[in-house]
Amino acid sequence: MKPLVGVMPLWDERKQSLWMLPVYREGLFQAGAIPSIFPLSENASDLSALLEMCQGILFTGGQDVSPRVYGETPLNDSVSCCPQRDRMESIILDLAIEANKSVLGICRGIQFINAALGGTLYQDLPLQHPSNIDHHQKPPYDVPSHGVHLQPRSPIYSLLGKEDIRVNSYHHQAIKNIAPKLDIMGVSDDNLIEAVYMPDKKFFWAVQWHPEFDFHKNLDDKKIFDAFVSSML
Repeated sequence: MKPLVGVMPLWDERKQSLWMLPVYREGLFQAGAIPSIFPLSENASDLSALLEMCQGILFTGGQDVSPRVYGETPLNDSVSCCPQRDRMESIILDLAIEANKSVLGICRGIQFINAALGGTLYQDLPLQHPSNIDHHQKPPYDVPSHGVHLQPRSPIYSLLGKEDIRVNSYHHQAIKNIAPKLDIMGVSDDNLIEAVYMPDKKFFWAVQWHPEFDFHKNLDDKKIFDAFVSSML
């Protein structure tokens, strides 16, 4: 049977609606999984029941992570959050770790995972970490915009077999201080943490870039989806 992956919903404040980018769905489909979008709920019993049916969880992109998750107040008006999603994902993350479910975080996903596990974030990346590297590229999003150096002996290095890759980039926040339970797998050319993992889990990875946008043409990013799904079989 194909594994079932619970996908965190994106929230549209203006339309008051939940949605999912088709590229998340397609990346999981092509890797051999069945994606299922979760409701925006804070009912721990309901979320536990849903998680029990899933073999993996995908923490997707979306709004900024609230600074209150890591004990700070919003820096300025550029920080746009969905507190209900933060609270829901906190419940799901704890349950997923306890059950040793396969976990993949993308963009906001790496930020949320790090913040929820005790790390901190740059709230406003252009202001707090100025750089000549474009971390908020314009479309098309399936084109690489900067390099990432992979740590030797890290799981992603073992998967891809190379120390340097090129990635796309579209984010407002980023990891500042890494959470104690996580280890670094990759760093950008301007020293931002771009990939992390939890060493004692079967598959617990998160990346700052967007493999969902270019897995169809970038073998490295296709391998990430494939490895995620393979870990559930």
